[in-house]
Amino acid sequence: MVEQVVKPRIRGFIATNAHPEGCAANVREQVAVARAALPGEGLGNVLVVGSSTGYGLASTLSACFGYGAATLGVCFERPSTEDRGGSAGWYNLAEASRLASEQGRTLETINGDAFSAEVKRETIDALAARFGKIDLLVYSLAAPRRVGPDGEVWNSVLKPIGGAHEARSINLRSHEVEERAFEQATETEIADTIKVMGGEDWAAWVAALREAGLLAGGFRTVAYSYVGPGVTQAVYRFGTIGRAKEHLEATAHELAAGADIDGAWVSINTGAVTQASAAIPGVPLYISVLFKEMKSRGLHESAIDQLVRLFRDHIGPGVSPSTDEEGRI
Repeated sequence: MVEQVVKPRIRGFIATNAHPEGCAANVREQVAVARAALPGEGLGNVLVVGSSTGYGLASTLSACFGYGAATLGVCFERPSTEDRGGSAGWYNLAEASRLASEQGRTLETINGDAFSAEVKRETIDALAARFGKIDLLVYSLAAPRRVGPDGEVWNSVLKPIGGAHEARSINLRSHEVEERAFEQATETEIADTIKVMGGEDWAAWVAALREAGLLAGGFRTVAYSYVGPGVTQAVYRFGTIGRAKEHLEATAHELAAGADIDGAWVSINTGAVTQASAAIPGVPLYISVLFKEMKSRGLHESAIDQLVRLFRDHIGPGVSPSTDEEGRI
């Protein structure tokens, strides 16, 4: 790749480029937190679906560097080319892999569409050949679309249910707060969003591991969700994405009933800056205020801070999670 000066390129609500050294520095900081806070051993093999950014990346680093687990991640990231830089997730995992190799740890990545049967087969083959049975599956996939085995395509949408809605958001080009209007979702859009963001694919991953004989004794699995405040709930918790999250939570209860599963949970995490959250109307503005307020109260946690606590206190070896009345962590 030719030498470039990396300047932010914005499209809609996301930046389309990333700085390699900035991503690497972020990973090194997270690894240092995981190594300092976790015991360094205790987990054998961990699979993280959606392993390259946000809570998925923090899960990968916590497992590999905090517990010494042989960790396999699945993600869909863009490598660098001669005239274009790679995605942030690509650079994150490049540095994580470098550190793992340097420290004699096992961290591998399969780059491809986690919804696809092909990637599931490739993952199962890799686990059978080089890892063995899985102690923990982390499902942290956030994708805008899903393609079925017969080519059918489902697209997720961020829309309210039962009426239109207006929300304030941040224009990343002008740095101004602006009002955005959102039409109510159709029944098809609700169903498609559940298909993409609900629990069906999570259950499919568990089924694939079970069929291949790759569920370890005491196997556990966790997926991530969000509730949010009243100002975002018309589009989030009570909108299309909320319906998908309800399906995800119902899936956790179904999975937990399996005789070969020690536990399956949805963890309700704090607001985070991710590509997925940046798309939710009102959330970028809310989070910019939330972080400032939480820091002023000494309550703020980064993604790695929270995942270290999740592993240490709720889903790691030898601990049982504290859950709410709906069974969520």
